[in-house]
Amino acid sequence: MRSVKIKEVIDALERFAPLPLQESYDNAGLQVGLTEAEVSGALLCLDVTEKVVDEAIRRGCNLIVAHHPLIFRKLAQVTDADYVQRTVIKAIKNDIVIAAMHTNLDSAVGGVNYKIAEKLGLKNPRFFGRNKQVVDPQTGESVTGGDGVIGEFEEPLAADDLILLLKKKFDVECVQTNELLRREIRNIALCGGSGSFLLKDAIAAGADAFLTGEMGYHEYFGHEQEIQICVIGHYQSEQFTTEVLRDIIVRECPGVKCCLSEINTNPIGYF
Repeated sequence: MRSVKIKEVIDALERFAPLPLQESYDNAGLQVGLTEAEVSGALLCLDVTEKVVDEAIRRGCNLIVAHHPLIFRKLAQVTDADYVQRTVIKAIKNDIVIAAMHTNLDSAVGGVNYKIAEKLGLKNPRFFGRNKQVVDPQTGESVTGGDGVIGEFEEPLAADDLILLLKKKFDVECVQTNELLRREIRNIALCGGSGSFLLKDAIAAGADAFLTGEMGYHEYFGHEQEIQICVIGHYQSEQFTTEVLRDIIVRECPGVKCCLSEINTNPIGYF
């Protein structure tokens, strides 16, 4: 079996979710390291921390692919002042490359939001909200993306049954909601992570329910019996992103070892 360079793995991920799909504030793509080395394994995670780098070392992976960028804002220095800088230093010392597939993967066909729809068993998943049309810098071809995904349940659900389904599928102890809807729910719009900006678009798209990771207190007001709001936690909503990354690498770079991180990096506790 031929050897595969780290660069080839990152290129495959960026063909699936081209970097021009990312938001203007984002910093997806290569974060740390040199990519000409042969890949010994890819550790896939939501967030990169010092413990995740230690895990990569322990499991023989010289590539970490995260959903959230480790370097999100400009680094004015690289010291031991915070976990981001310490993680960068540890990765460089151990010849580990770090890359991130963030809002470009959120916006891609088959990306994060499509995976959420798949976990819920939704039919006819499609984009809603703002559509994106960008050019893939690798191929020069036009690529379509979108902010959120909407789909239908095969059989409509009562609001309380939807809550139970979300708790089961995403292994959450609670779901934050507005007043329970007194009609059946068939169409559900969703956006992993911080998706509250899409609530109005979900209503305009005719969704009965809107699922996301986090929303502000005041955003729940004024939608009683209009749409069922369901908020399950940022980390919880995006937890299956590593499966998306794994499937891309397995398909496009056969033979590359893929490891899903065993570390829960969610910084929010529930007591």
